[in-house]
Amino acid sequence: MDCSSYSTYCYRCDDFVVNDTKLGLVQKVREHLQNLENSAFTADRHRKRKLLENSSLNSKLLKVNGSTTAICATGLRNLGNTCFMNAILQSLSNIEQFCCYFKELPAVELRNGKTAGRRTYHTRSQGDNNVSLVEEFRKTLCALWQGSQTAFSPESLFYVVWKIMPNFRGYQQQDAHEFMRYLLDHLHLELQGGFNGVSRSAVLQENSALSASNKCCINGASTVVTAIFGGILQNEVNCLICGTESRKFDPFLDLSLDIPSQFRNKRSKNQENGPVCSLRDCLRSFTDLEELDETELYMCHKCKKKQKSTKKFWIQKLPKVLCLHLKRFHWTAYLRNKVDTYVEFPLRGLDMKCYLLEPENSGPENCLYDLAAVVVHHGSGVGSGHYTAYATHEGRWFHFNDSTVTLTDEDTVVKAKAYILFYVERQAKAGSDKL
Repeated sequence: MDCSSYSTYCYRCDDFVVNDTKLGLVQKVREHLQNLENSAFTADRHRKRKLLENSSLNSKLLKVNGSTTAICATGLRNLGNTCFMNAILQSLSNIEQFCCYFKELPAVELRNGKTAGRRTYHTRSQGDNNVSLVEEFRKTLCALWQGSQTAFSPESLFYVVWKIMPNFRGYQQQDAHEFMRYLLDHLHLELQGGFNGVSRSAVLQENSALSASNKCCINGASTVVTAIFGGILQNEVNCLICGTESRKFDPFLDLSLDIPSQFRNKRSKNQENGPVCSLRDCLRSFTDLEELDETELYMCHKCKKKQKSTKKFWIQKLPKVLCLHLKRFHWTAYLRNKVDTYVEFPLRGLDMKCYLLEPENSGPENCLYDLAAVVVHHGSGVGSGHYTAYATHEGRWFHFNDSTVTLTDEDTVVKAKAYILFYVERQAKAGSDKL
């Protein structure tokens, strides 16, 4: 039983169920849990009131320049190995332009009639017509950073994820990067098609700041997803036999970077066996000229057969938010192993100009990026371990560990073994310190 929603999950049906025993035992358990929750809430409220009255060391208060201010950050409850989702949601909630767009969308009331205002227990029989990923994502973002509660339960969003992303059904640990891609893709598709009779693409077109000069479209028309995360790669392949060159442009929402093999035994920044791997090393490995092996022979249209060739990536268009995924999980014969190498990354001034196809057409500030959020995987394997996130909000860094949010500092952030990095394009008036 989910102790937040009191929904009962059946492992055989792989879904929540509403049926009860003849004696109504499930409902009795629900009522008992509700009574415990109510009594715990009352006791917690009295305890917090005493702390606010008698203590200056309250965990939700922070001394800034001699004055006491409240930490308005809200955690996300773990619903059963959902730290992968929580880490991504907290990261996206701190990308201001992306988050503000969703929070400013008009609310869509999906429940009415007899179910209005009442807790519902979801089952397969409810169908998919009453779910909207955009709406539940909007509600979740609105609940964060309000300061009205220490933790929010994203159960309604998780239910929608189950409905439209079958890969994430159940309570197994999942890959945070895979979830992020599914989430962004489905948000993009729903925004294109609109829901409940309202076209979300029309809303985006009215926002000139996002739609101007945006040429990166994935699977149809542009949305806020492609306007902010969308970039374009040029894939250049050269036949080593006849010299024929083939070019192809591919849109992307994130870049997946290999950690170079020579650094894979370097597990910490202070380890002495050789140089530290940097984010620049990973980017260089991604964009360097590469000779394709025998299993990846290129079909040359001039030679009319598969030939040896070289491949190189160029970035034709940089996105507003550059999402970099470090490929820490690799399949061996039967296992998916983790590359636990420490990768040094800059907090500000990541310069992407040298990776551009036409760097002369970009201004000096258009290629500089500052870090907004980092997702970290703790543990040894993709199917186990734990995800947390670091993110900056109004000049302060926070550590998001499910329902717990703590203030942290830059020195702690740069020591993290990053899995996913979110860099935001620097505004023209900012400083010029570079990587």
